[in-house]
Amino acid sequence: MADIIKNAVLAGIGLMSLTHEKAEEFAKELIKRGELSENEKSKFVKDALDQSEKTKTEIGEKIEKTVETIMSKMNIPTRKEFDELKSMVEELSRKTNKTE
Repeated sequence: MADIIKNAVLAGIGLMSLTHEKAEEFAKELIKRGELSENEKSKFVKDALDQSEKTKTEIGEKIEKTVETIMSKMNIPTRKEFDELKSMVEELSRKTNKTE
């Protein structure tokens, strides 16, 4: 459930989709306007893509923490807690079946 919410939010954020082509287009536009030299183009594109990836990671982490907090407040068990409970029930079931 947390992944669904996280992915939905990330899909709605435009800067998550910065592609190499879009960064190149933007750099070319800056060069046309005289705000960037041709020599700076590749560094600009690399820096833009690096920053986009960093931002994507940071936002993803914040979303994940927020979803975990909300799930905790709603008393919804995490996958780990659910799996632990499932193991306990299976173990108790095995013990009960042995005594019958």
